[in-house]
Amino acid sequence: MLAKIHSGGIYGVDAFTVEVEVNAGPGDDMKFFLVGLPDAAVRESKDRVVTAIFNSHFQPPGGTTTINLAPADIRKEGPSFDLPIGLGMLASAEQIQKDELKGVCAVGELALSGEVRRIRGVLPIAIHAAKEGFERLLVPVENAAEASVVDGIDVIPVHNLRQAAEYLKGIEPIEPHKTDLDALFAGSGKYPVDFSEVKGQEYAKRALEVALAGGHNVLMIGSPGTGKSMLAKRLTTILPPMSLEEALETTKIHSIAGKLQAGSSLISQRPFRSPHHTVSDAGLLGGGTHPMPGEVSLAHHGVLFLDELPEFARNVLEVLRQPLEDGEVTIARAAATVTFPSRMMLVAAMNPCPCGYHGDPKRECRCSSPQIQSYRNRISGPLLDRIDIHVEVPSVAYEQLSSIEPGESSALIRERVIGARKIQQDRYHNLEHVHCNAMMGTREKDAHCLLAQGSADLLKMAVTELNFSARAYDRITKVARTIADLDRSAEIKPEHITEAIQYRTLDRQLWT
Repeated sequence: MLAKIHSGGIYGVDAFTVEVEVNAGPGDDMKFFLVGLPDAAVRESKDRVVTAIFNSHFQPPGGTTTINLAPADIRKEGPSFDLPIGLGMLASAEQIQKDELKGVCAVGELALSGEVRRIRGVLPIAIHAAKEGFERLLVPVENAAEASVVDGIDVIPVHNLRQAAEYLKGIEPIEPHKTDLDALFAGSGKYPVDFSEVKGQEYAKRALEVALAGGHNVLMIGSPGTGKSMLAKRLTTILPPMSLEEALETTKIHSIAGKLQAGSSLISQRPFRSPHHTVSDAGLLGGGTHPMPGEVSLAHHGVLFLDELPEFARNVLEVLRQPLEDGEVTIARAAATVTFPSRMMLVAAMNPCPCGYHGDPKRECRCSSPQIQSYRNRISGPLLDRIDIHVEVPSVAYEQLSSIEPGESSALIRERVIGARKIQQDRYHNLEHVHCNAMMGTREKDAHCLLAQGSADLLKMAVTELNFSARAYDRITKVARTIADLDRSAEIKPEHITEAIQYRTLDRQLWT
């Protein structure tokens, strides 16, 4: 008897429909054949499923059973097809009626006991199943909260194979799992840290506010202990809240990578990723035999913080060029070519020299000039040009450290950042590829970066005398546009240009 049930597979960050066909044929010996381009984990599923069926007090089909995973030209990966294969076997053995599988999509790994274990990538499968018009999605209990953020489909949490079968037969009713998105987003603005805890560093705070208001990349340079990491860890507290669309995109990536905790539903706070400097290029960019997202994609819609930037391997830093320019990463392998989104804000920190005290007024630098130059040359010019803002983070005076007066809170800074971002959303509302000033192309920059009288001459003089590159010129213009947005100014005034140039003077002061 032939039975059909549907499941879902993952390709990149999206899902595709997999039709599981199970045909029980004649034969004296019990044999199972699995076809449809399965990987090793999928090929082993027939052994897990048969044992799980026996331990769930059912009987697998006798004779020769053929299981086909269609479409046959796309590779199927992972153990998520165990549950639909098990239900298909029961239907082919007439222990479940075929009509009871209509409109049903199922995913889940089976233990030998019949228990349904959690899998990765449930959210993109739920989104795809809802678009395809499926009525019900059977998922492991630990994945139910994640899948239920999707509207238009009933998410049915199941503990084991027997419960799933009895639910489909109408013996054991199961209420669909629901997630309150309003309550989820209501708690997304609570953070354990705040900018008011940072003493001093007003210049650096202002630079970071400008950076977040326009989505610009930042490099902080300063001696050890000046607060670079402390500032970076508080950046997500002043970013605008995530929209539902952004939260779904970010959660999909974390779900595919297996980074969501059991019972988690939606990532409602912008991610902050801080990989160690020993990370490989595949760990940062993504990769593997079957490509998986890396740190740049896990930081999508959030912050990627690279502490001790020159300590990262040169080849690792150079792979950042594509995600910084394009907002996505394309990974080509013999088996497949996949693209992962990576629209993140890069925040980097470094010491001015190997010992960390070059230019420090209180500590003597022990590094020679060649050592300093070699240390700084670990960051290439092209990568540095892709970082819009370079800000110096000096040591904090004792009077500031001992002050009991709190600094400006994250809530106040966040209001100004949200106001500037709202101006940019209105400005670029009809452009799909531009969401903030940092993403402007040449055409948008020419249209929206209007220079007031005197601003053009000031910019020309600075570029000529400081020998900025063409890319640095573009960065200065975009940063000035953001500063004008914070001031709610339609045109870019000389004071906006002056402040933007200050955020690039380290470019020439430290790197030539």
